[in-house]
Amino acid sequence: MQSVLALDIGGTKIAAAIVNDEGHVGNRMQTPTQKDAGNTSSLYESVLTLVKECLASSLVDPVAIGIGCGGPGKQAYEQVSPLNIPDWRDFPLREKIEKDLRIPTFIDNDAKALALAEGWIGAARGCDNYIAMVVSTGIGGGIVLNGKLLEGADGNAGHIGHIFVEPGGGLDANGVSGLLEGSASGSGLERKYGSTSKEAVEEIRIQAGIHVGRAVASIANLLDLQLAVVSGSVALGFGNIFFESAQQTINELTKIEHSQGTLIIPGGLGDKGPLIGAAAVAFRNLGKEILTKF
Repeated sequence: MQSVLALDIGGTKIAAAIVNDEGHVGNRMQTPTQKDAGNTSSLYESVLTLVKECLASSLVDPVAIGIGCGGPGKQAYEQVSPLNIPDWRDFPLREKIEKDLRIPTFIDNDAKALALAEGWIGAARGCDNYIAMVVSTGIGGGIVLNGKLLEGADGNAGHIGHIFVEPGGGLDANGVSGLLEGSASGSGLERKYGSTSKEAVEEIRIQAGIHVGRAVASIANLLDLQLAVVSGSVALGFGNIFFESAQQTINELTKIEHSQGTLIIPGGLGDKGPLIGAAAVAFRNLGKEILTKF
């Protein structure tokens, strides 16, 4: 049995764990992202310290490191510029980790990584056409069509957070109004209402669900898929009222035959999904068949 070190880098926290080739997560630890540090090397040192601690306390030697990181990226995520981590712009994360630790390292967008995880052992297992979404500090997506993860020119395919959903909606990290990320992500809601998503009242939770439902319906209509698997602290924290309002909106907007019946469901891996996804990135690059057809 092989194991890899999985690293998930988000706008709020950085998490690491040892994950084996059956998706079991162990030795899990995390640290704040410290996005106000204003220092590129300081943030990287935090990442490196966490990885070294995870390696030092592990009983197994991982064969690789898999990383899921917020986007966008360039050159298939050889360089990363997470919207909610302003300290990193065109940052060569994979190269630096591999050079410092001398362990084969593979990286991809965190939502694309989640799509791999959900198709591997999660809620989309056995499904050839779906979108997996992270609705958290930011909003990202990974799309699987005909059993294959969509990549795009630089590896950024699936960025559903930047679909237009609401005239006059909240601002995203780039200051653009009306996109999904500005209207339903934790950072967008905080910019719009001046309070954290944990403090959101019922009306805000319903509206966030409506906005996500609009985006999912657009993707379902466009790409001929009928399943959206959604994880992330905002979506899962908002709970049933969020998913119910999203589903109702999808039902209203998917009248074309191929998208009728599109479902939105919570991710099947809970808060372990991002780490299992990061591990799936590594295993996939090592030759393991992650998205198996049934």
